[in-house]
Amino acid sequence: MQPNELSGSTLAYIGDAVWSLLVREYLVELGYGRAKDLQRLSVNFVSAKAQARFYEQLHAAGAFSEEEEEIFRRGRNFKSGSVPKNTDVQIYRISTGFEALTGWWHLTGQTARLREIWEQVRPTVGLESKLTA
Repeated sequence: MQPNELSGSTLAYIGDAVWSLLVREYLVELGYGRAKDLQRLSVNFVSAKAQARFYEQLHAAGAFSEEEEEIFRRGRNFKSGSVPKNTDVQIYRISTGFEALTGWWHLTGQTARLREIWEQVRPTVGLESKLTA
């Protein structure tokens, strides 16, 4: 499999799974165990709105290389036949771009880069501070 030859939608498909796994591991590490809590809290990370916000924060900080921006655009520009009911087309496209980038990092073995990005966005949700309060 050549990640640079995959479509934006395929990269996003993989990225969705990779990001979800990072989130699930994190929530379990924090001590959450009830499925209801895990599902409710995971939305803070995996919803289209959250992923679009993560991308926009990182992009504004200049966190991405030109190659990463190109991968993002491949995912963002994919024309999906549908949009989830809880978001709009623009947010959905940005989140798809972010998922494509996540999938690309995973498939190209850039786990350190994926972790670096994860560590930058994870604290913005504020779950750790909610636990210690």
